[in-house]
Amino acid sequence: MGRDKALLPWAGATLLDHVLTRLREACGEVRILSGAQERYVDRGVPVHPDVLLDAGALGGVLTGLSCLTRSAGLFLAVDLPLVPVALLRRLLELADGYDVVVPVSPGGPEPLCAVYGPACLEPIRRRVEEGRFAMSAFWPDVRVRRLRTDELLRFGDPAEMFRNVNTPEDYRRATESA
Repeated sequence: MGRDKALLPWAGATLLDHVLTRLREACGEVRILSGAQERYVDRGVPVHPDVLLDAGALGGVLTGLSCLTRSAGLFLAVDLPLVPVALLRRLLELADGYDVVVPVSPGGPEPLCAVYGPACLEPIRRRVEEGRFAMSAFWPDVRVRRLRTDELLRFGDPAEMFRNVNTPEDYRRATESA
């Protein structure tokens, strides 16, 4: 992208502000997982830098799970601005009886828009120690509920709602879709 995606303008604020608003609407308690450095402390929510460096997105989930004050955490990447609040709420509703609740779009699982429970902490820690950083590497060790594409249709077009903003062109298309 060439600059911090979180600070890109979105709907009169930034992508980060947009994510925080949607998470507040879905679950109330919100935290920022800031990566290697403590950033975005001006947003009025707790900020947590990665507990392990160079562990990628899986390390971010590990950090978030380490901070949990509830039975499960809702995780949403800053570059997924089109995921509706109703879907986020549904993920939380389905969490009882599962350790991971993850939507599966036409592009595959969407692990950066998912619910993770405390039972994931140790399996993730083991995978990171093994150098296995794939977001689904620990799934064989936990109870996973996948929301199929047909279940996602009630929230909108799954191909659209999980459109990532990774390049200037992605950003342009997403702003047109919003």
